[in-house]
Amino acid sequence: MNAFTLQLLAADQQHRIEGVTSFVGEDGSGSFGILAGHPRLMTSLVFGLARFRCGSDPWQYLAVPGALLYFVDNQLQICTRRYLIDTDYEHISVLLQQQLVAEEERMRSLKNSVRQMEDKILRRLWELGRQGREVN
Repeated sequence: MNAFTLQLLAADQQHRIEGVTSFVGEDGSGSFGILAGHPRLMTSLVFGLARFRCGSDPWQYLAVPGALLYFVDNQLQICTRRYLIDTDYEHISVLLQQQLVAEEERMRSLKNSVRQMEDKILRRLWELGRQGREVN
């Protein structure tokens, strides 16, 4: 059975998995699969679960908050901020859901902070403009 190497790269961890025979992921256009010998491919994985298997072993699930996927010369590289791997679909689904909720809350907080900063900057610019007109 033909196989390829999967390299998972994140800021805080990395894995090299030999003997991968199948990978299934999802990008903006939908789900796709990769087998050994696949032509060169580069795409962005969406937030969610991908899966891979080595030979006839059970599927392993890979949770990513988005990632860059590059396949060339039977080497599959996935670069992401962080990732989780588990053979238990239910367990990794719960972890992914928790991660999604936490990430959404962080994004909401960040957007609110940026909005408040923009409001303060605009208010200050307006005040400076008023002061400039009063001097003239």
